This record gives sequence, structure tokens and C-alpha cells, in this order.
Amino acid sequence: MNKTMRGIRSVALTLLLAFVAAPSARAATEADYKAAYAAAEVASKEAAGLRNQWTTTISTLAAAKKAGDSGDFDRAVAAAQEAEALAKASIFQATSEKEAWKAMEIR
Repeated sequence: MNKTMRGIRSVALTLLLAFVAAPSARAATEADYKAAYAAAEVASKEAAGLRNQWTTTISTLAAAKKAGDSGDFDRAVAAAQEAEALAKASIFQATSEKEAWKAMEIR
């Protein structure tokens, strides 16, 4: 595994842990869920525009919607934040690999 891939995995893992493991001091509200879901959707659409949307982002976003629809806003916010982190990691991957492949080109 090359250094770029290790760096991407490290960033993605850090983002996931920061969002998912962070404890909440209060119960999430519907407004919290809607804000987190909207941010995740924006990031997911940006990743899709770069043609690098991860399938895990889509399924995590669907889980957030399902939890929000059932009224479990704590779980919905956590899933939406995880989906946003995944989308941002895929954006990072797409932009960093856009030029990184040139370093691996045989000349």
C-alpha cells in the first residue's frame, strides 16, 4: 500500500472517529437532525459530482433518514454526521488522487 492510500485511510478513520465517538451532552432534536442531514447531503452530492461517491456514504445516509423518520434523532444525527465524514473523506480521496497518480506513472 502506498503512502497516499495510507494517508487517505488515516484521514477517513480520524474523521469517522471524531464524529461518531463524540458524546452528546443533550438529546438531539429534529432541527439538529435536519441540519446534520442537509450537511451530509451537500457533501455526498459534491462527492458524486467528482465521481467518487462511496457506497457506504449512501447507505449511512439512508440509515440516517430512516432513524430520523422514526423519531430517533440521536441515532439520526450520528448517522448523518458519519455520512458527512465519509463523503468528505471520498472528496479528499478524489482530489488528492487527481494528481497523485502521476507520481506512479512509469516513465
